[in-house]
Amino acid sequence: MSKSVARVRAAATAAGLPVEIIEMPGSTRTAEDAAAACGCTVAQIVKSMIFAASDGTLRLLLTPGDRQVDPALAESGFGVSLSRADPDQVRTVTGFAIGGVSPIGHLTPVICAMDPELMAHAQVWAAAGTPRHVFSAVPEDLRRASAATLMPFTR
Repeated sequence: MSKSVARVRAAATAAGLPVEIIEMPGSTRTAEDAAAACGCTVAQIVKSMIFAASDGTLRLLLTPGDRQVDPALAESGFGVSLSRADPDQVRTVTGFAIGGVSPIGHLTPVICAMDPELMAHAQVWAAAGTPRHVFSAVPEDLRRASAATLMPFTR
């Protein structure tokens, strides 16, 4: 088991989030690939979108796989300007490479928001630290475990 996957498992356990981490035979890097592998709709995939904030920190936006981040809504909700995060900064701060960023288990805590659209599902699927590892969760349990604020920021 990779260090990243082990860190996600430990974070889930510490948060009381019951998860079974599954290694998929192929990549789950895109929402469409992940939905096909998990046997769910694209809307049930949690995209972990990382942005650099104007205050020097990172922001994690948990986004439904079938939606796009509206930068103006996200900036308004956070009260800071946002831009694309540098992949090296993402890896340094979260411990995950882009394409495998999990909502939980970061090396350094990241301010997190979850789009309320994810709450419409009984179950959602998220990355578990690599582009091939995933786990499912009840959206409210994932929100709690990731310390996410519910905030509309998609279109």
